[in-house]
Amino acid sequence: MAINSLYTFLLSLITVGLAFVLWKVYPTLLRPYTTSLRNLPGPPSPSWFFGNLKQIWNAENSVLQEEWVKEYGPNIMYRGFFNVRSDRLCTMDTRALNHILTHSNEYQKPEQARGNLARILGKGVLFTEGEQHRQQRRIMNPAFGPAQIRELTEIFVEKAIQASAAQGVLLCDLSFVQLRDVWKAEIDKQGEPARIEVLSWLGRMTLDVIGLAGFNYVFDALDVTKKPNELTMAFREIFDSSVQITIYGILRNFLPILQILPDKRAQRTDQAHRVMRKIGKQLIAEKKAAVVKELAGEKEDMERKDLQGRDLLTLLIKANMSTDIPEGQRLEDEDVLAQVPTFLVAGHETTSTATTWCLFALTQAPEVQRKLREELFTISTDTPSMDELMSLPYLDAVIRETLRVHAPVPATMRVATKDDDCIRISKDSPIIIPILAINRMKELWGEDSFEFKPERWESIPEAVSSIPGVWGHLLTFLGGPRSCIGYRFSLVEMKALVFTLVRAFEYELAPPSFPLRFSLRGFIIITHSVLAQLII
Repeated sequence: MAINSLYTFLLSLITVGLAFVLWKVYPTLLRPYTTSLRNLPGPPSPSWFFGNLKQIWNAENSVLQEEWVKEYGPNIMYRGFFNVRSDRLCTMDTRALNHILTHSNEYQKPEQARGNLARILGKGVLFTEGEQHRQQRRIMNPAFGPAQIRELTEIFVEKAIQASAAQGVLLCDLSFVQLRDVWKAEIDKQGEPARIEVLSWLGRMTLDVIGLAGFNYVFDALDVTKKPNELTMAFREIFDSSVQITIYGILRNFLPILQILPDKRAQRTDQAHRVMRKIGKQLIAEKKAAVVKELAGEKEDMERKDLQGRDLLTLLIKANMSTDIPEGQRLEDEDVLAQVPTFLVAGHETTSTATTWCLFALTQAPEVQRKLREELFTISTDTPSMDELMSLPYLDAVIRETLRVHAPVPATMRVATKDDDCIRISKDSPIIIPILAINRMKELWGEDSFEFKPERWESIPEAVSSIPGVWGHLLTFLGGPRSCIGYRFSLVEMKALVFTLVRAFEYELAPPSFPLRFSLRGFIIITHSVLAQLII
């Protein structure tokens, strides 16, 4: 009797398992015959498992898609995992892209990407969709306004002055001047010319920046003599760039049942998440108590237009407690907590990557570097205000051109949640948003579109006005309701970094021990396995 019961149980378990697999596989098998993309031209698939994706991973950012568009036309289809799993539309039609970006309810992040985001960052503003996303953006927007970013810029400068004046040395608070002095010390040690690995130092710098500006939290990442603190170690574990994408990892995305068997990497990540969650809860509790105390000493009613604060998290908590937000529309503590790792990642990796590309571009254009340095020295102080940074037209052009030619996130993806006759897309169709390809599309920017040429911003082509970006006729920060909420923060931080570092040093390209494009692009690709899904 017991044997029969066990047999029945096992049979039921196998039946359920097979039903689940068929439920997952059936749409995959049916899709090639039903998708609206089936008649689009595109490259042949070289792999039944990877489709065209491995080709893309092994190529330079966006280059392969640009070659395909040149060969097959502005609307192409290529294969995703399992060859027929997800035919992907890549379109260079700016009208279609505008429609997709402005209809964010109908075009959302892929389910697997959102699952990855939730495991890495929690359910913050980069994860949420629909009304939940609108609620979070509504609360967060005031923290990222021009007035708040101006105040954060002043904090950068203030910390640099306090550290040097108080102790005669630059401490590991937030200071662009500090990075300059660290590099000076390295040059003194090596002699001129010195070889400095720019990307890793900029990564440390921007981590310190977002720590203080985001949470008033000191990472001390620039001080290599100190042991990394608990949050730094957790952050590095979660975003370990040495971790390789594995077939098992890919299968876990498509078959969530496999996630009940965590590997060592997943166990370490879970522990790091517990650390980040613990410290995040402590920060939120401390800041809420400080805000309540501040309000008790000033006035009971506070509207979002009255916001002032010392870091983004404080501003977010104040905005969430403001009297012009109905009680039912305020974020729960869990929602606020979910923004902590979001701030860390989105405010850290992209700026360090973009600034590295900027310095690289300047090594390839010595005359641009000389002209930029001359303009920077028209400012008489080492610690400029935001208004002084914004008053430098050539610096602005260099930053714009860097973010055009070397967009930190080269592409992202959306999936149609329903059939859309406006652009003839069927439900569940994945759509690539080709950020970098649009930014350097010859039909929009001219025949020299691949060249780094800041002077083009003196008179840009009329055609680029069709690009549906939130800033600068570029797709770098995307557009529509899900455009990058922190783009002003990123721009001011990048300008301050370039201002300080280009005034202090001349840059040449060191002979690489391995191909340069791989050394820079390799980091970017690893980073973008997360960021391409989460930045907007």
